[in-house]
Amino acid sequence: MSLDEKFDAAVEIIQKLPKTGPLTTSNDQKLAFYSLFKQATVGDVNTERPGIFSLVERKKWDSWKEVEGTSKDEAKERYVKTLNDMFDKVAQELDVNAWLEEIDPVIKKNLALISKN
Repeated sequence: MSLDEKFDAAVEIIQKLPKTGPLTTSNDQKLAFYSLFKQATVGDVNTERPGIFSLVERKKWDSWKEVEGTSKDEAKERYVKTLNDMFDKVAQELDVNAWLEEIDPVIKKNLALISKN
């Protein structure tokens, strides 16, 4: 499986994660995924920093700026690794296989595709 296919599978997992439940992303995780996604798909920041009153957009921009200079392939690899690490950590506290049976089957299929094993 190519890096692009793994990246696309990982992106789909993040997009399909339930908003509530035992496995959700924190704001810091959302920013990490956002910045790596933008770097992987756009490259270095190509817009002006949002104003002080656009707090969310400014945080997102700052997060993206932090990964500036990272190659698109490296950003894709880090995105997939970050997702795998997130699931590894959650697996210590949650029966992930049982949880996967209860949610969108695409998440389970894609997780198998990007798994480190």
